[in-house]
Amino acid sequence: MTRWSAARGADVWDRTFGLWDAYFAVAWAATLAFVLAAAHPGWTVRAVAAALLVPLVPWYAAVGRPLLLTDEQGERRMLRYLSGAIALFLPSAVLVGETRLMAFALVPQCFMALRMRAALAAVTVINLVPVVGWALVWRPEATDLFANALFSVVTLVFSVVVGSWIIRIIQQSGERAELIAELDASRHEISRLSAAHGALAERERMAREIHDTLAQGFTSLLMLVQAVEAELEDDLPQARRHLALMDETARQNLAEARALVAGGTPADLDGASLPDALGRLAARHAATLKVTGPVRALPAAPEVVALRSCQEALANARKHAGSSAAVGIRLSYADETVTVSVRDDGCGFDPVTVSGGYGLAGLRARVAEVGGTASVCSTPGDGTTVTVRLPVPAAVRSEPA
Repeated sequence: MTRWSAARGADVWDRTFGLWDAYFAVAWAATLAFVLAAAHPGWTVRAVAAALLVPLVPWYAAVGRPLLLTDEQGERRMLRYLSGAIALFLPSAVLVGETRLMAFALVPQCFMALRMRAALAAVTVINLVPVVGWALVWRPEATDLFANALFSVVTLVFSVVVGSWIIRIIQQSGERAELIAELDASRHEISRLSAAHGALAERERMAREIHDTLAQGFTSLLMLVQAVEAELEDDLPQARRHLALMDETARQNLAEARALVAGGTPADLDGASLPDALGRLAARHAATLKVTGPVRALPAAPEVVALRSCQEALANARKHAGSSAAVGIRLSYADETVTVSVRDDGCGFDPVTVSGGYGLAGLRARVAEVGGTASVCSTPGDGTTVTVRLPVPAAVRSEPA
């Protein structure tokens, strides 16, 4: 593939190549007309020169044009085509000086198809050899020889300058085409990575939602089943209360599953305020709730994060501190933040020694998505406090509930 074919877009080149066909046809017809109308040499010689020009048309149409139109022409094949075209052109150019007008149709093809050195060599042959041959055959006067030689040198210089400019434009176009191709490939790669990142983010979101709702609900159900099994023979009223709580937890899980599938708000927040949702959550976990500050409605995102964070903290409290530990929830409204903290008086732990696990990591990730912070304060034997602080948008800071 030559630089010319690499630099162009196939569609644009195919659509506009008719201009080169027209240019070739005009140059060939004008050359033929000048040859036939020339005063010298005689009619027989001019007829021979004109006859030699005729094969150039089928040679270009059958061989040259298909090669110039394809991206895989190969420089050797183009060199054979141009060698044949020059071989047809030179005899007529030697016989009749007016035939040299055809050079203007052949020179651009040299720069289109060949590399710089080969193109310059071909252009030099096309411009100088006809004058040398014409001088040897016809022995013209010095004035005519000088005029023809000067004309050939000027056309050679013009061909070299214009051809070099064309090649530089082709090289620059090729570089730009490569850059555009790289940018296009990068754009597709960015699009692919963005889609992959979006899918990963959605999987992480779904994992957090399932962990904070369904998984915790099923854990509660298992704990209640164990409690009921132990109470059926000794404490039937308590077993019935636990069965009722199992029913409520199962219904809540079903509501959460439906909300998760529909992509709506959590079941506890559906048609309720954040304090009401936390109150129901506290009742299910036998925890206390205290609300301070001016209560007001918040956007859905921070309210969902506050609820899910409280669910995670309560699940961890029951799991690690035990069902006998006292748990308290505190919801505090301030001018610029809303804070949810969950405190238990269980055995506590050393946060530095804890690694792995999805709950706290998912909680921190969820809080960070809305610009908040999450902290865990615990010491062995002194209980645990999980605190989540969320920013309140300026538009709702002064609005009452």
